[in-house]
Amino acid sequence: MFTLDQDSYDLLVAHAGEQWPNEACALLAGRDHAGGNGGGPWTVTKVYLVPSADPSPTFYLIDAKAQLAAMTEMDDNDWDLVGIFHSHTFTEAYPSQTDVKLAEPYPDPAYLILSLADRDAPQLRAFTVRDGQVDEVELEIAR
Repeated sequence: MFTLDQDSYDLLVAHAGEQWPNEACALLAGRDHAGGNGGGPWTVTKVYLVPSADPSPTFYLIDAKAQLAAMTEMDDNDWDLVGIFHSHTFTEAYPSQTDVKLAEPYPDPAYLILSLADRDAPQLRAFTVRDGQVDEVELEIAR
């Protein structure tokens, strides 16, 4: 299970809306209760809204400097990278083939995808992506 608090959810939705029509991206720090080996359950401590290095409505590419800064702060605080977030501007909240390839170097965090296909009703879903296999993870928004 992936647990996200309401404020973090609202922050991600607002970030995706601000970046629209391009995909937004973020890194989520916290605890991987499986000991950093993926598989969750995961809880979020901090959300890092990061810019895309190449803004596009069809893919995301996390800016390397922003990623390094976020990962350094995570290491300094003994946090895990528990989630990698991005939005889909016009398609469903499900990993594309490109998303699956981008996940290869990072098999442990959950992948959160927010669909803005219906901007009045954004849909957030979470997945694990390991060895090309996509599995949906239960997502809880804690109020």
